[in-house]
Amino acid sequence: MMTFDFSDKTVFVTGAASGIGAAQAHAFLTAGAHVFAFDLQEKPLLELQKKFPEQFSFCLGDVRTKTDLQRAIQTCHEVFGTIAILLNTAGVLDAYLPLAETEEDLWDRILNTNIKGTYTLTKLVLPELLENQGTVINMASIAGLVAGGGGIAYTTSKHAIVGFTKQLALDYAAEGLHVNALAPGAIQTPMNQADFAGDGHMAKWVAEETPVKRWATPDEVAYATLFLASDHARYMQGTILPIDGGWLLK
Repeated sequence: MMTFDFSDKTVFVTGAASGIGAAQAHAFLTAGAHVFAFDLQEKPLLELQKKFPEQFSFCLGDVRTKTDLQRAIQTCHEVFGTIAILLNTAGVLDAYLPLAETEEDLWDRILNTNIKGTYTLTKLVLPELLENQGTVINMASIAGLVAGGGGIAYTTSKHAIVGFTKQLALDYAAEGLHVNALAPGAIQTPMNQADFAGDGHMAKWVAEETPVKRWATPDEVAYATLFLASDHARYMQGTILPIDGGWLLK
């Protein structure tokens, strides 16, 4: 039976206060890792720190702000040491807006959060990841593989994540860097609360359109993350792993 032991690893995860990021943080903590979280929301992180006081620490900030990321990396080094696994999970949606309804400030917010934040953080920690032959797992989406999973800004940002992941893997695989991405489909998280509003018509439609006829839980994405970050998946490079209940089969 495959088991996961990350007791000698430090994991840095963005977007860790809710949804998939929170599930990833909890999964790695349960697997023995030291987890350093980065998010804008403090309360959920304080609760996790109470549960795992020796293994968990965090810093508040915005992935769009380089100085916030630099401060978080420095704090992580002081608390846990060098980073072995980087989870670029933070992201925002765009309300499925087409180009004609996408204002420039929304476009900038989506791309700066979803792609520039990933670029900035990954570049900042790249030297230590190369030194310890670490792992990067980016958060793509089915919207990075097909149209229809978001609006024009979100879909563009997730396609960019797919390209970033593949090129990063190609450039540094020979040096021991381990790079892949997750491509979730319908995952029931706070980010998707609007789909469940009112009578939940949109959520029901999404479930019906998904071959397995349901939404996934964040834990299901977190378990896949454990596998991708493990030595069991070390030969996988530049893979974009769908977790979509069969959505892409159509």
